Amino acid sequence: SPRSSFNFNSQKAKMEKGGVIYIMTNFSNTVLYTGVTNDLIRRVFEHKSGLDPKSFTFKYKIFKLVYFESFHSIEEAIVREKQIKGGSRIKKEKLINSLNPAWKDLWDEVQNW
Repeated sequence: SPRSSFNFNSQKAKMEKGGVIYIMTNFSNTVLYTGVTNDLIRRVFEHKSGLDPKSFTFKYKIFKLVYFESFHSIEEAIVREKQIKGGSRIKKEKLINSLNPAWKDLWDEVQNW
């Protein structure tokens, strides 16, 4: 699999000057949320903190980061986000499984950068 040698450090280097798409889910992995940001750590922290009680992620208790991709520019990330959002749930699940087959929360890895 092309993602079997996934390198968190190279993802971090791209993220520091570009954009990131990410997928988050709830405890039971039943609801998926795809987003884009220029600061993954800040954005995931915002979701996990429940800062906006009216938001989709708060309403559906989406607190688990299960997938992300970094890009050299925010524009590239936005294009990829639209591509992922336009795909089926099955495609999103395959994407998540390619990096994170256990669907574990990747928060610990990214917050320690």
